[in-house]
Parts: sequence; structure tokens; C-alpha cells
Amino acid sequence: MPTATPLDSAEHVVRRRGGDLVELSHAIHAEPELAFAEHRSCAKARALVAERGFEVTAQAGGLDTAFRADFGSGPLVIGVCAEYDALPEIGHACGHNIIAASAVGAALALAEVADELGLRVALIGTPAEEAGGGKALLLDAGVFDDVAAAVMVHPGPADIAAAHSLALSEADVDYRGKESHAAVAPHQGINAADAVTVAQVAVGLLRQQLAPGQMVHGIVTNGGQAVNVIPGHASLQYAMRAVESESLRELEGRMYACFAAGALATGCEYEIRNPAPTYDELKPDPWLAGVFREEMRRLGREPVAAEYESALPLGSTDMGNVTQVLPGIHPVIGVDAGGAMVHQRAFAAAAAGPSADRAVVEGAIMLARTVVHLAQNPAERDRVLAARERRGHA
Repeated sequence: MPTATPLDSAEHVVRRRGGDLVELSHAIHAEPELAFAEHRSCAKARALVAERGFEVTAQAGGLDTAFRADFGSGPLVIGVCAEYDALPEIGHACGHNIIAASAVGAALALAEVADELGLRVALIGTPAEEAGGGKALLLDAGVFDDVAAAVMVHPGPADIAAAHSLALSEADVDYRGKESHAAVAPHQGINAADAVTVAQVAVGLLRQQLAPGQMVHGIVTNGGQAVNVIPGHASLQYAMRAVESESLRELEGRMYACFAAGALATGCEYEIRNPAPTYDELKPDPWLAGVFREEMRRLGREPVAAEYESALPLGSTDMGNVTQVLPGIHPVIGVDAGGAMVHQRAFAAAAAGPSADRAVVEGAIMLARTVVHLAQNPAERDRVLAARERRGHA
């Protein structure tokens, strides 16, 4: 009987552990937790690899709900990113339970062949993707310093091997005026809610002149507390996106002028805070994405044609920051949600359904086999190792 190849061995591990992986996905889905508070989800994500003998580092990068779990001692260090945070009120409407379970599955599969292939697999638990930029913080903390390439998979409405995303930054804007009785002495007040209104009108007018690929969206987070009191404090939160970082910086300048207009028109003081790191656009590694595309086809999936992938930016992700620094991919694996998109309640329900369970198993298989292909290709292996060395000497 012929000896199993590393590709076959990796896939066999995932299929053998498929029930455990689906159970993990459902367990995270059942208890959604928000950014930087994913204590139960973090513990669940690392439990299976801890049992397998991975060396687990809790609170990686100084973040309470991050971890790094390592197996193997080879020179080629591959990071497999696991997300597990949820959204307020609508839970896992982005399917991060699927991401975490597929990442754990890929890590278990790669542990099986690590010694044979000269690998070290690092499962990296990355909190706060939806808000907070966990991966950007982990990058700055050095958690990815020894990683030669990083991979993860994200659920969505279609299969996309070389998924792209938009650069993103956020701004919290506080206006400070002066309270006064709205009927007795309105002239003695300085209306912070009016500053919000002026800023929003300015933003609305700006939209006509936004460059292609730029977009803005925001909410009023505080518009006052009582109808008979001139609001002395009001606030906005806005997100700004663009196809690439230079365009985003230009957009930020124009948006900040709109925020300033609210203060100037009303006499308020104002402050702009950035609650999270900027998210860079995804830069998928072409070779890794090409291998993943073939793995999709091998499993009977129909990925979006390569020539159309860049026209389908799927929101924003802090994985973009990782792929700007080192080779990586963030493919999208299709989940049947009855036409629902991510960040909708119907997608949250589908994220624990049969199609999502298939995505957990197949996502893990495709990630693991893509890494095995990399480890077995001398030219590409040398390429990512050389890139890591250059980073180390920069």
C-alpha cells in the first residue's frame, strides 16, 4: 500500500476531526462575544490544539483575548489566523465562528506533517477584527515577526481565492457646547447637536465629489439627553474607506474639514479620536491565491474568475495590515445564506447551518493543502523565507 503524501495526510486529519471542528464552530456561534471580550471563544479556539500538544502562549502581544499556539520546529513558520469576535446584537453575522474552526482544523492538519516538511505552524488567535484592529496590534507587538506567510479563510456569499478589501479608518468626533433651557434661555446655550447636524450636512454634500472607491458612513452616538435642554455634548462616529491607503488619507483630510465645519458654525469645541488602528487594503499573494483557487476547484467549488476578483472588495479587514507586511491570503469561502450578505441576521443564522459546516471542513482542508504546496515548492518556499529575512534586517 503506497505511503500517504503530506497533502493526503493533511486532508485526512481534517476529515477525521471534522465533527470536532463543526462542534467548535457551533460552540463559538452559540456564545457571541464582542471585540477584546472574547474570553470564552478564545479558550474554545485553543483547546483542541492544546490537546494536540501545541505550545500555547496566552495573551499574545499583551492582548487578553489573543493567543499563539505553535507546533513543530522547522524553519518555515506559517501563521494561521483565527478570528472569533462577533457583532453587537446580530452575533456571528460575519461568520467568525467558521474562521476560527477552519483555522484550528488547518493547524491540526499541518501539525501532522510539520516534521516531514520542515514546518512550524503558528495558530494565532486574533481578537477584535470587527472593531479594534487586533491583527494590527499584534503586528506592532512582534507576534508575526518570525512568520514567513499567513493564511486564513473568511465566509461570504461566493468563493473568491484572491479576495480584496478596502482600506479603512474610523473617527469618533465629540462636540462640546453649553447647556441651557431650550425655552427660557436658548440664546445662552451653545448647541452641540447642531454641530453634529452641520457636520452631517457637509458630509452629505461631500459625497458627490468622492473619488471612485471612496465611501463614508456614520452614526450619531450622542444627540442630547432631554428635549428641553440645549445639548452641551454630542458626538458622531464615522468610518472612511477607500480602495488603497493613499486615497484613504486624502479622504480623511476632507472628512476632518467637515467635522471642523460643525464646530466653526456653532461655536463648539471639538475633538477627533481614532478608536482603532487604520486597516490597510488586502494584498493577496498571487502564488498562494492561485494554489488556493485550484484547491477550491478540486473540491468542486466554482471560484470567481481571477480577472473579476479585484472588482469585488468585501468590506475591510485588519488582515490587510498583515498582507502588506508579509505574504498572505484571505480567501472567501462561499456559504449558502439564502441570498443574505454578511452583517445581516440571516447570515448569522446560516453561519451554523449545513453549508457553513461544510465551509469549516473544506476551508481547513484548502488552507492546509495550500501551505503544504508552499512547503514542497523549493522556489516559493525560498521566496517567502527570503522575504522574512529582509523584514528582519529592515
